[in-house]
Amino acid sequence: MDRTKFQKLFTDLTDIPQNSYHPLVWIGGEPEIGENVYIGGMSEVYAKGAKVVIGDNCDIASFVVINCSDSHKKTIGIADAIERKNIIIENNVYIGTQSYIGGGVHIGHHSVVGAGTIVREGDYPPYSLIVGNPAVVKPGYYKNRGGGIAD
Repeated sequence: MDRTKFQKLFTDLTDIPQNSYHPLVWIGGEPEIGENVYIGGMSEVYAKGAKVVIGDNCDIASFVVINCSDSHKKTIGIADAIERKNIIIENNVYIGTQSYIGGGVHIGHHSVVGAGTIVREGDYPPYSLIVGNPAVVKPGYYKNRGGGIAD
């Protein structure tokens, strides 16, 4: 089966719309995705109800979730609505496999999110290495490591 037929069948069976990244990437809502962005298979970018921006030249590995919404408070009865917060991922950010980027996150340019990292609400400066659960931030880790890249 060719890619076009597979994509149509997958879309018909799942209601996950076709996208230009990978036939097994789920994009919900209307995120703003820059140029030269790679999104690996089985990843999700969910932007319903909040602004999700992914800058240029980003590499998002497989099995990554970028999700602006959080329903846990509504589910357990302590809120009336699903919480939705903006997500901003600046240019030249790498996000490793099986990572989670939640609402209220702002990741600065030229940063790396290590595989399996859970990134919760907060501002993460440019050139950071972000790893673990809970995420540990090493600000400026990649500053002056990129062959002369500067702000």
